[in-house]
Amino acid sequence: MHTRFDTLDAWLAHCEQLHPKNIDMGLKRVRSVAQRLQLAFACPVITVAGTNGKGSTCAMLEAVALQAGYRPGVYTSPHLVHFEERCRIHGEIVQANALLVHFEAVEQARCAGEEISLTYFEFTTLAILRLLSQSRLDVAILEVGLGGRLDATNVIDADCAVITSIDIDHTEFLGADRESIGREKAGIMRTGRPVIVGDPMPPQSLLDHGREIGAEVWRFGHDFNYSGDKQQWAWAGRGRRYAGLAYPALRGANQLVNASGALAAFEALRAVLPISAQAVRTGMAMVELPGRFQIVPGQPALVLDVAHNPHSVATLTANLDAMGYYPTTHAVFGAMADKDLRPMLAKIGPLIDRWYFTDLPTARAESAAGLQQKFNAWRLAAGGRREITSSLHASPQQALDAAVAAADPADRIIVFGSFFTVGGVLQHGTPRLQAKHLAPS
Repeated sequence: MHTRFDTLDAWLAHCEQLHPKNIDMGLKRVRSVAQRLQLAFACPVITVAGTNGKGSTCAMLEAVALQAGYRPGVYTSPHLVHFEERCRIHGEIVQANALLVHFEAVEQARCAGEEISLTYFEFTTLAILRLLSQSRLDVAILEVGLGGRLDATNVIDADCAVITSIDIDHTEFLGADRESIGREKAGIMRTGRPVIVGDPMPPQSLLDHGREIGAEVWRFGHDFNYSGDKQQWAWAGRGRRYAGLAYPALRGANQLVNASGALAAFEALRAVLPISAQAVRTGMAMVELPGRFQIVPGQPALVLDVAHNPHSVATLTANLDAMGYYPTTHAVFGAMADKDLRPMLAKIGPLIDRWYFTDLPTARAESAAGLQQKFNAWRLAAGGRREITSSLHASPQQALDAAVAAADPADRIIVFGSFFTVGGVLQHGTPRLQAKHLAPS
C-alpha cells in the first residue's frame, strides 16, 4: 500500500522516515526502483562529479546551453534554502507542485511488489530524474551527490562525464586518500563515451579506470587548456579554440578550470549538441550561482561561500587575499561534525580577526561550542599570539547579526562552511547591509 501526500513538505517528511540511514551507499535498491519506473532519457546526459567545482560547472553548462537556444534541465544538491532549488528546467527553478506527481510515482514503484527502502537522497533524486526525463529537454545536467560509482545519479548512463577537482572529503564513504576517492569518482565513466578530467593532477586510479573500461578520456593540460591575461581568457581543445572571452561571472581563480571543463564537455558532444562562440561568450558572462564566492554589494563587504573542506577553503582564502586590505575580517562559520577542521583553519585562520561560530539545524552538524573548542585547540597548537575573539550563536542569522553589529563600514564579513550556514542567511532573500542591520531584499 503506497502513501499519498498533497504537499512537497509532507513528501519530504515522509522521505526522511523511510530508511534508517541518512547515507547508504549502493545502487541496487535505487536501480530496482528506477527499472520499475522505466526511467530513461531521450536527450544527451552530462553527469558531473568531483570534490569541488561541481555546482559551478553545472551552472556554466546550463548558462551556455540556454544561450545556444537549448532547453536544459539541471539537478544539483544540496539546496541552500528551498528544496525546489535542486531542479531547474530551462533556467527556472521547478515549482513544488510540479514535483508531487513524481514523488507519488516513486512511492508507487517502491511499494509495487516487494517494498524497497530508499534514503531521502535516493527517493528525491529518483523523483527529480523522473521529472527531468519527462520535460522534453535538449540536455540533462546531473550533479553527483557523493562520490560517483555508488551515487543515485549513476543509475543514468552519462553521454559525457565531467570530473572536476579531486580532494580529501567524505573519507568514511569514499576512502582516505586521493587514489581511493578518484576510483569512486571514476565510476560515472562509460565505455566508449567521453570523460572530461578537469583536475590538473588527477589520481592515477582515475586514469587507469578510464583506460580499463575504454572511456574516451579528455585531460586538462593535454586535450584542452586555457590561457589568460587580466582582461580576457582563451580556451583551446581538440580542433576548436575560443579567444577573447570575458571572465566567467562566477568569481575566483578556480572558475577558469571549471569553465574549461564545461567547454570540453560541449566540444566532446559537438555532434549532438553544437554550440556557437557567441553562446559561450554570453553564457559565461551571465552565469549565476548563489553561495560561490558571492559578494553582496554594500558596506561592510559581505562574502558568502559554501567552502567546507580543505581544498575549497584554500581556494576561498586565495580569493579573499585577492580582495585587498580590510581593517578587520569577521567570519560566520558553521560546519558538519565529520569535517577535518585543522587544515581549513590553518589556511583561512591568518585572515580572520573575529569568529562567530554557529549551531546548525541538523543532527550531523558540529555545535558552535564544539567548533570553538576545536578552534581554541588549533590556535594553541599553532602558537597563535595575535588577539582573536570568538563567540557562539544559535543560528547563522544571529551570528551574522552579531557580526554586522560589531563591524565598521570598512570591514569585511565572511559567511562560510556548510550549505546550512550560507542558506541560513539567505532564507529571507539576499542579505543587504544597511545602517547596522540586515534588510531582506
